[in-house]
Amino acid sequence: MNNKVNKKLTSFSAHLDKQYGKRGTTNREQYEEEFEAFKLGAMIQELRKEQGLTQEQLAEKCGTTKTYISRIENNASDIRLSTLMRIIRQGLGGNLKLNVTH
Repeated sequence: MNNKVNKKLTSFSAHLDKQYGKRGTTNREQYEEEFEAFKLGAMIQELRKEQGLTQEQLAEKCGTTKTYISRIENNASDIRLSTLMRIIRQGLGGNLKLNVTH
């Protein structure tokens, strides 16, 4: 068994601190916001695929366009809360729960 410790390894949090600055800085907060939008788009895409829906079918179910669904899934669009709720409820048959942290 190799007992060497790689001293060059850092935690992901330390990497983010180095790359984008500490939490609360402008660059880090921008990164965090963009990452949350990315996660939201990935979640919608995953749920859509689990249900066997195309982007066009999801758009039709919730009254929006395929282009808009694509933009959300690819993190290229801000999304209104009312639209997000409609996509989750009408399009995907789910419920949206929000959590606010400090």
